[in-house]
Amino acid sequence: MKKSIQSCILLGLFMLLFSCKNSENEKETAIDQNLTLYFNGDIITVEGDTPNYAEALVEEDGKIIFVGDKSAALENYANANQVDLAGKTMVPAFIDGHGHFYNTGFASIVANLLPPPDGPGGNVQELVDAMNEWKETDDGKFVVEKFGWIIGHGYDDSQLTEKDHPKATDLDKISTDLPVLLIHQSEHLGVMNSKALEMSGYNKETKDPEGGHLRRNPDGSPNGVLEEKAMYAILFPLLGKADAEFAMRCIDKSQEEYASNGYLTVQDGRTTPEQMNIFREAANQGKFYLDVVSYPDIDVSNFVMDSIYYSKDHTYKNHYRAGGVKLTLDGSPQGKTAWLTDCYHVNPVGKEGCYKGFPIMDDAKAEMYIEKAFQNQWQIICHTNGDAAIDQYLNAIANVEQNYNYPDHRTTIIHGQTLRKDQIPIVKELEVYCSLFPTHSFYWGDWHRESVLGEPRAGYISPCRDVIDAGINLTSHHDAPVIFPKSMRVYDATVNRVTRTGAVLGPDQRITPYEALKSLTIWGAKQNFEEDTKGSLKVGKIADLVILDKNPLKIDPMDIHTIQVVESIKEGKSIYKM
Repeated sequence: MKKSIQSCILLGLFMLLFSCKNSENEKETAIDQNLTLYFNGDIITVEGDTPNYAEALVEEDGKIIFVGDKSAALENYANANQVDLAGKTMVPAFIDGHGHFYNTGFASIVANLLPPPDGPGGNVQELVDAMNEWKETDDGKFVVEKFGWIIGHGYDDSQLTEKDHPKATDLDKISTDLPVLLIHQSEHLGVMNSKALEMSGYNKETKDPEGGHLRRNPDGSPNGVLEEKAMYAILFPLLGKADAEFAMRCIDKSQEEYASNGYLTVQDGRTTPEQMNIFREAANQGKFYLDVVSYPDIDVSNFVMDSIYYSKDHTYKNHYRAGGVKLTLDGSPQGKTAWLTDCYHVNPVGKEGCYKGFPIMDDAKAEMYIEKAFQNQWQIICHTNGDAAIDQYLNAIANVEQNYNYPDHRTTIIHGQTLRKDQIPIVKELEVYCSLFPTHSFYWGDWHRESVLGEPRAGYISPCRDVIDAGINLTSHHDAPVIFPKSMRVYDATVNRVTRTGAVLGPDQRITPYEALKSLTIWGAKQNFEEDTKGSLKVGKIADLVILDKNPLKIDPMDIHTIQVVESIKEGKSIYKM
């Protein structure tokens, strides 16, 4: 009996010890949902001048805490939530070199008039049909109710069968009672119907505004086509009428579009004062889950820098910050309003002689704005498509910077489409960055060769190879909603420079797939003063990650445009999954 009691006691002690040990093991192996380990795929770190791969990456509470061998990751982070990439590719999230975040949401709501394959706009009648169909949709009724206008976005005369803009008389087939506005894909031109011309006070006696033009009929009356500031005088006040409901819908739609393409840091590259108010309110409400960097338009009468959301240390508040200011010095090459030093290859309708486009402002005014930016140590990004506009910009920077102690200004050329070879050393000397637009090579490459620039100028458009070789920081962009933020289309065009018809536009200006990846990641972070926190997969950086279905460094470069974004992960949280 005594022996039996002793046996029971020993058995009880054994069970207690086993239970405690088992409990400890369960505690050790309990999954920590704030800790995620990614493995079994191509993890491209974008650290270094050549591609480097890691077997595993570990993220904790939105930060990268490990990049290295899978065995070490499994040993040191056994309690991590494990994600098997199943052969897919992980890269740093894409950083928007240049775009218009709010307008992308706006363009997602109004009628889509883009040419095929992105929309229905192949000829003028198709534009009219698309507008008439859209105005009866829920979005159409919503926009008309909010603005009192019928609005479409994305038509492109260079891709229309007619190779010309629609006119007011064409748009009168959409409505004669309500004003109608069609915004050109470049966003530098537009067309209005007769009712809109009447409401806007545009008539035979109206003079062209500074930095803009009204195209006219033979009798001098406006034909409905508006260039540059003649169009902005209508569009900007119209956008300013957006109420909170409409504005927040634009923000929601834009974030969805960018996230689905792997862009987790986005730019609003010409923010109006009204849009700045919208962004402040969205940030205050916690609406942003992407990082939004705004560059307010410095060339407006009511310009004020956002003192609450601007800081010299480039920090975000609720995922939003004002990054600096935007200046615009000319127009669009495909719309033939960019300011060139030599004549356009084929003049637009109504222009005679050696037509070179036109500047938005004179040299003194341009220099005044750049001086204001340097005085306040604001980063300034500047829309300069034509080489004459680039000359104006570079000359103004050279005149201004010698008077100010602003050593790390990261002043940026936006677009730089016709940047000349002789300008590149000056760009380097002035320590100016370049955000080029090689995506043009696909969308308008044939048009540039045949009508805008001709060869050899068309082949040198957005000269990425020469810019990189000169040691200049390069980003490649989409200018959304000019082109919606399709990251793989941007990537493809930057590498391949293939036109719609399959021609190669400037093969000597192609760059490697790895360089193009850097232009979308670490070089974008550097343009934004964020290279210490974003742009590569490195311990201590934010866990902004994108998973692709194929490795862009291993497939045929001509297939890059077929790659799909499988998942976008912002600060460790999945915000888009295919």
